[in-house]
Amino acid sequence: MNFTIFQSKDDFTPVQQKELSLLGQVIFCKNNDEIPMAKLLEMAKDADIIGAGPSSFGGFEKAKPNLMKVLEASSKLKGICLGTTSFGWIDLDWCKKHNIPVSNIPGYSRESVAEHAIAMLLCLAKRILVLDRKTQKGTFELQMGIELKGKTLGVIGLGSIGSRIAELGQGIGMKVIAYNRHPKKFKGVITKSFDRVLKESDAIALSTTHEDTNRNMISDVELNKMKKGVFIVNIVDRDLVNEKAMAQAIKSGKVGGYCYEGEDLVHTPLAKLENAVGIKAFAWFTKESLENLFQIWVSNLVAFAKGKSQNRIA
Repeated sequence: MNFTIFQSKDDFTPVQQKELSLLGQVIFCKNNDEIPMAKLLEMAKDADIIGAGPSSFGGFEKAKPNLMKVLEASSKLKGICLGTTSFGWIDLDWCKKHNIPVSNIPGYSRESVAEHAIAMLLCLAKRILVLDRKTQKGTFELQMGIELKGKTLGVIGLGSIGSRIAELGQGIGMKVIAYNRHPKKFKGVITKSFDRVLKESDAIALSTTHEDTNRNMISDVELNKMKKGVFIVNIVDRDLVNEKAMAQAIKSGKVGGYCYEGEDLVHTPLAKLENAVGIKAFAWFTKESLENLFQIWVSNLVAFAKGKSQNRIA
């Protein structure tokens, strides 16, 4: 069986590399830089199983069309193992139509991403990143922050990461309310309608799935329902938020601070807005989560090779 894994070989441990080599011929990337389309197609042309990491396809914001070109040209393809939890960067409908199973890597970065979300919320509330940027430019000015204890945290999306954000929010003394598309119960968390969470929260953590149906979940209508000065942390996908509407809400003071991750942080209405904190995505990048990721990824690849797929999303 032929495997093409769009990830650097060095990211896998020697034990994991050996485990994969026993399954058949394995092609890895030399590094995790973006790969030209011609090279992507060449690497995948004989693949039975593709292991897809987004970096080779240009990162999350560019990956979907590039990945789909590769899949459409891979005539021998029997399965796809994503190297991520998120799956918005692959066309699952196309995969289902062509009977190609797809797996992802659930839960590997739960703790890392949840901690990151709370860290970003603290940075917004205490003005840490905004004032650090001013300090680096020699223009420090004292600005008022707030305490989060006693405030209401609204978690939108109570999956693996969202539920942990809720626990950590309680840990710093916040009242936690939440909305989930399918009702769930968690200790200490009051579930409410989407509108009630928007209206009652002093801070909001967006932790939904990364898929097209959630695009523009937060736009003018939703922002107008929120409390004045609300803090918002988006650790999922920047497309959840209408950035033009968010920019206006920040300028008007409706939103006190917005933290988001993305590849292109320049060509956006949020660029250069003091209370919009855009950072390159690295919430998942910890020693512990990477160990989890590659172990689960290898396990998924081995399962596919043995005809026993696991962690399937299509």
